[in-house]
Amino acid sequence: MGVQGSGKGTQAALLCRDLDLVHLSVGDLFRWHVQQHTKIGAQVRRTMAAGELVDDDLVESVVNERLQIHDWNYGFVVDGFPRNARQAEFFLESYDIDSVILLVLPDEEVAHRVLSRRLCSGCGLDYNLMFHRPEVPDRCDVCGAPLVAREDDNPEALQARLRDYHDKTEPVIALFRRKEYVVELDAMHSADDIQIELREHLQLPAYVPTSATPG
Repeated sequence: MGVQGSGKGTQAALLCRDLDLVHLSVGDLFRWHVQQHTKIGAQVRRTMAAGELVDDDLVESVVNERLQIHDWNYGFVVDGFPRNARQAEFFLESYDIDSVILLVLPDEEVAHRVLSRRLCSGCGLDYNLMFHRPEVPDRCDVCGAPLVAREDDNPEALQARLRDYHDKTEPVIALFRRKEYVVELDAMHSADDIQIELREHLQLPAYVPTSATPG
């Protein structure tokens, strides 16, 4: 859990890569529907462009549908869910939670990171101009296609998402603090340092940084 731009996807990917877990990114599920031009995708695209959170029923439906694909025998890491109390109750009733990982990032830093994000229009590779600049400006290092900003990465949409996060998601974190083991980490640190600290807290096998840290 954590505000947009706090590195949830990166930390989830590192855990899953080394521990044979499945990474379930709600944002990636939504983006797949958008790219495939599904009915859900059309609804999600309108909602995300306005900087709003997707309707609870739709979020739960998409997450539940993905979890029914039982390819997570050793467990999974959810990134981007739950975002409000209703979704949290849905999840607590359905699954055993081992830990809630909270990445803390100031709003000012969120703006810097989010508005610097770019996505390859060809292969979909993520970039952040603060940390991962392409060799040729505005061109993907892998396929050479133009880099574009995500449709919902604009100042107005970001402010709307920050308001939603503080109003709806922070109370969920308080709920998890009462019911579950919450590990709180400073998202201003490097991705490798966060992963090292995270594994120490959860008593998991030590993390060995590589040059292929996910972005």
